[in-house]
Amino acid sequence: MGMKMVWSSTRWKWVAVCTLVMAHQIAAQVEDGLLINGDFETPPPGGFSNFGVSDGPASIPSWKTNGAVEIISSGEKQGGMILIVPEGEHAVRLGNDAEISQEVKLEKGSIYSVTFSAARTCAQLESLNVSVPPASQTIDLQTLYSVQGWDTYAWAVQVEEDDVRVVFRNPGMEDDPTCGPIIDDIAVKKLFVPEKVKDNAVLNGDFEEGPWMFRNASLGVLLPTNLDEETSSLPGWIVESNRAVRYIDSNHFTVPEGKRAIELLSGKEGIISQMVETKPKKPYRLSFSLGHANDKCKQPLAVMAFAGDQAENIHYTPNSNATFQTADVNFTAKAERTRVAFYSVYYNTRSDDMTSLCGPVIDDVRVAISRSSKTKLGSIVLMLALAFSLFGM
Repeated sequence: MGMKMVWSSTRWKWVAVCTLVMAHQIAAQVEDGLLINGDFETPPPGGFSNFGVSDGPASIPSWKTNGAVEIISSGEKQGGMILIVPEGEHAVRLGNDAEISQEVKLEKGSIYSVTFSAARTCAQLESLNVSVPPASQTIDLQTLYSVQGWDTYAWAVQVEEDDVRVVFRNPGMEDDPTCGPIIDDIAVKKLFVPEKVKDNAVLNGDFEEGPWMFRNASLGVLLPTNLDEETSSLPGWIVESNRAVRYIDSNHFTVPEGKRAIELLSGKEGIISQMVETKPKKPYRLSFSLGHANDKCKQPLAVMAFAGDQAENIHYTPNSNATFQTADVNFTAKAERTRVAFYSVYYNTRSDDMTSLCGPVIDDVRVAISRSSKTKLGSIVLMLALAFSLFGM
């Protein structure tokens, strides 16, 4: 009986250990959404009170730290300045050359988009490097796109292993050690390349596939420069300028069709483009929806639309109470791949704060063989036939 109890006790210990291991493995499997303690709201050892510069790798639950890393609280002041916490009550600030990282389990070979919110502490130029080694990108935080003092960004990467490390680092070396970028709400999403739609050469022309968006993401998600369409947070598209474009949703903005669209910001400095498959010497039509995000963006609104060697300046002039209009550009393909691109003609800001950047919205982008040439040819043939019959020719 005693031996049975010992065996039973041992068995339950093993069950407990296995359960803990399984729980750990399950926790390590990352699904779309917030990383573990990605909002930094989990209390560190000893709680949030009197919490200052991190003094060890376990000071922030679920994150490893290196250098001067600290948790900041909403309403906290530095001198006469209130520090910005993008969401919730807490965020993380990175000092000179400081970093935080988290080990996550992803799917090897797949493309993931990392979404995060960021703000800067000081007026000097600050930037944030986000990486899944060996891939990385440094994002300039000098340009503020909203009056709230923070923005949400997305960056895409094709992972080379199942077990990877998501790293955020401050590459700056400011004279003032209290400076440094603030980050919050870190999430990931596995991206899928949409299938091509019949009679449309544009991939993801409806912009429905894109980065993770929080339900309360009223600022949208900024897509900074990314010249690799294969690892873009907006599959099929690249951002080929030095300013970002904004990925918006129908929960917070007016979207012409579906749930997602793109708002073009910063004039010529915010360009999106795609190379589409075409047949040389064939006539095509680029069509798209042009709209207003209903975010109090001051008019006029206009886009410059490019299709191969054709470019047209199209102003937003909807009929009646419509929030969008359809527009098109006719072109003849010169090669097997043709570039289509868009940027905002003007630098627009919101009328309520006169500062937040905004612009025209594009959606439902299509490129298809033009039927107009066939229609014109058919009309000519019909007219000739009528002429022959009337004059007995």
